[in-house]
Amino acid sequence: MSDLPAAMRSALTERSRIGRLETRIEQVSTDGTRKRLYRLPDGPLIESVLMPYADGRRTACISTQAGCAMGCRFCATGQMGLVRHLDQGEILEQAWRFHSELARQGERLSNVVLMGMGEPFHNYEASVRAIRRLSSDLGIGQRHITVSTVGLAPAIRRFADEGLQVTLAISLHAATDEERGAMLPINRRWPLAELIAACRDYQQKSGRRLSFEWALIAGENDREQDAIRLAELLRGLSCHVNLIPLNPTRGYTGGPSSDRAAREFVAVLEQRGIPATVRVRRGIDIDAGCGQLRDRVEAMQA
Repeated sequence: MSDLPAAMRSALTERSRIGRLETRIEQVSTDGTRKRLYRLPDGPLIESVLMPYADGRRTACISTQAGCAMGCRFCATGQMGLVRHLDQGEILEQAWRFHSELARQGERLSNVVLMGMGEPFHNYEASVRAIRRLSSDLGIGQRHITVSTVGLAPAIRRFADEGLQVTLAISLHAATDEERGAMLPINRRWPLAELIAACRDYQQKSGRRLSFEWALIAGENDREQDAIRLAELLRGLSCHVNLIPLNPTRGYTGGPSSDRAAREFVAVLEQRGIPATVRVRRGIDIDAGCGQLRDRVEAMQA
């Protein structure tokens, strides 16, 4: 800003910055995945990840909360509890930083997933505003934006009225109320029957195909009977299942399924008309899973 006096520019440099996020740690994986730990102005830590793919996609995974109140048993963020909601600017800035850096390299941010720390629908207003600004301010096509929820049924129905063309991803991880309730406490409030009914209502109103997330945990939810139950649960829905071998966390003893178990799970689903793919694990060497870097840093400081 050369039209400002030099003294003012010097003072601004010393006393101000653009944005609210302070980078505390950045790690780069051998596969190119980039993970950042940010400090918010009032102290809480959040994480963002940039994942490059061989087909040219550059996907940012961003947080909507510092911590999370959902308490999912295998999730590092869920083991922390909720510190606070992020405002729309704090959500957007995570993507904006990657967007700006890629642009300087002659590349572009192609996809954004609200699948980092936090439950987007627990911070509904700020998350929806940020989604709209990802499209209007950064030029990310809505069909290249994904919002992930553990299953807040009323919010899913509300989201159907927003008129957005984003992808809605539902974290399932189990196909019976007993098993899902043990893994995801939110299932005790909105059990599977109510959740799937909300998904059907959403699909009828929006016309959008749904995505279902399933963390493959060895010996716990990767058996043939688990795949059969899942296929029965999703019958009649236009959907796709993303199978994600578990990223182990300090507070959970489970481990990822084998490649063979994952392939067999996919086969059982596809035999029953449910398309499924196993997501490529990214950034395993840099704590790229949701909440893992913050968890490790806080453990070291304890």
